[in-house]
Amino acid sequence: MKLVLAVLLLAARAQAGEVLTGLDVLESEGFRAFKGQKIGLITNQTGKNRKGKPIAQAFAEAPEVQLKALFSPEHGFTGMSEANAISSETYKLPDGTKIPIYSLYGATMTPTAEQLRGLDALVFDIQDIGARFYTYATTMAMAMEAAAANNLDFFVLDRPNPITGDIVEGPVLSPDIRHFTSYLAVPVRHGLTMGELARLHNVVGKVGAKLQVVPLKGWTRDQWYDQTGLPWTKPSPNMPDLDAATLYPGVGCFESTNLAVGRGTPMPFRWVGAPWFRSREVLLRLKKLNLPGVAFEAQDYVPTKSLYEKTKCPGIRIKITDRKKIRPTHVFAHLLAITRDLHPLEFGVRWDEERRMAGTDQLKVLYEGGAGPAEMIKLFDAGPREFDAVRNAFLLY
Repeated sequence: MKLVLAVLLLAARAQAGEVLTGLDVLESEGFRAFKGQKIGLITNQTGKNRKGKPIAQAFAEAPEVQLKALFSPEHGFTGMSEANAISSETYKLPDGTKIPIYSLYGATMTPTAEQLRGLDALVFDIQDIGARFYTYATTMAMAMEAAAANNLDFFVLDRPNPITGDIVEGPVLSPDIRHFTSYLAVPVRHGLTMGELARLHNVVGKVGAKLQVVPLKGWTRDQWYDQTGLPWTKPSPNMPDLDAATLYPGVGCFESTNLAVGRGTPMPFRWVGAPWFRSREVLLRLKKLNLPGVAFEAQDYVPTKSLYEKTKCPGIRIKITDRKKIRPTHVFAHLLAITRDLHPLEFGVRWDEERRMAGTDQLKVLYEGGAGPAEMIKLFDAGPREFDAVRNAFLLY
């Protein structure tokens, strides 16, 4: 009777406008899909229910469910580490039992056969931010491949795409560029949830996993994260809020250059700068463009970490004025061209990395040929048109 009442209550909340994650839905059903199962859980600090209970605790308390192993992505199980390699650790359950935590960002990027031995299923529950080069989606894809290779069921507990599921930007990843930081055959801003990405990769990537997605309830494709009623948990140390996530598909592309992107400032991914950056001249050029949904202002910062640590950097702060109209990849194209033209000697791009961010070698060709932002944007806008027919087959909402 209690289970029935819980399901009815959650359904009423969903109808009232609250979004229920896959974890919330699973809890409402009493975890019945996993009764008698030995589970490996891939998660981090974002894997929690609406009340803030961590998924590891929820699984540990679920009747007849055996939580046997935990796996963590980049930044570790707590999401606080910025190191490139995360060591393994253990998680202590309320009864004192210690569960091993295996890092999937270090010596190995995918669960090993030894780590999976004795499990019946892998369960993935991590909040993504909607950009191809954010590595949580790669971790999911590689774990799904490992589950298929070891004949395990693979479950994705779905969560919202925080920057909506109806806007797609940037080139589709070229097959010859595939890398851990750009693994899935999708555009830069893919407009998919993790469950939809898993469905796509299972078919397009020819994985053949025994995949099941526990879908969201109450989410629509045009919803932003702050419209879901779900609390925001920083997905990674430098992703403090929804504005940073919104700009990340564009500003994040500068990570492969010698332009700082706000790490170590109050404005990660909402500011770019460098000691040699002629911010006033850049600002004048940007203001003449009248780009939709965005405004700019000159702002100096002294980063406390990362690129140009403890060095004063003139820069440009990027403000979102209309998030429905802004196209972060277009902002990137304009800033890239302006920075190149004003700083021909100082500005540099590491093209082996940038090709992974953009997903194509054509950007380098345009850049080095002196192309303007319009030609770069034309390249970026071709991606969504190419992807549309593929994408539609895997949508859940």
